Amino acid sequence: MSEQAATTTSVQSLARGLQVISSFDAEHPSMTLSEVAVLTGLSRATARRFLLTLQDLGYVRSDGKYFELTSKVLQLGYAYLSSATLPQLIEPVLEELSAKVHESASASVLDGSDIVYIARVHTRSIMRVGISVGTRFPAVNTSMGRVHLAYQPAQVQQSVLTAGIHSVTGLGIDNREEMLQELEKIRTQGFAVVDQELEIGLRSVAVPVFGSEHTVLAALNVSMSVRPNTTETAEQSAQKFLPELLNAAQQVREALAASR
Repeated sequence: MSEQAATTTSVQSLARGLQVISSFDAEHPSMTLSEVAVLTGLSRATARRFLLTLQDLGYVRSDGKYFELTSKVLQLGYAYLSSATLPQLIEPVLEELSAKVHESASASVLDGSDIVYIARVHTRSIMRVGISVGTRFPAVNTSMGRVHLAYQPAQVQQSVLTAGIHSVTGLGIDNREEMLQELEKIRTQGFAVVDQELEIGLRSVAVPVFGSEHTVLAALNVSMSVRPNTTETAEQSAQKFLPELLNAAQQVREALAASR
């Protein structure tokens, strides 16, 4: 086998191995060989070969029928976080922001049609769903996700929205046309507000962190609980935190510029 052929084979093997790892998620924490093959589009023989290799390496375990990831997979994420400048710069800014507004603050990046949390400071548990670094949510259902999408090219927006919009709680936007209008509004005003669309009783406001050429490197948000019998609108709630949130985004941008 030539060096070029070997390189091509190695890269393809790596891609398929990562594809197998990525097939496991909250909805599929434990799967049979057949289920992995279906989700990845690989043949049963190929899926079996990669699962057994990952098992030998300690990233997957099996009871003989079902496969699931082990905690060793976390090392892949920690390796990224420990070497990435962005999370390191954002975390102290989020800590300061959370202390000022007395609410939880988070940061995320866009990964396909999802957001992935890269930093989070929480003051109290206001969500039934636990959030930590690495947590993923559909971008269309979150304030940070909509901030990311608002500044993406039209073709990226269309690709994400074509996959479908589902309102988790039954509140808010659940169709493509309204979402496109909302993204245009967010792009114009520079921030996004989501009111109980991810979880009942939860509101959030998010802003972008811009890099060069007006690209969005990350999104920051502040999340807050909705008080019973409140007459305060989501927009009014957001306005209370927006100045500090915008200031935090600018701090991150300046820190990034200084680090280069």
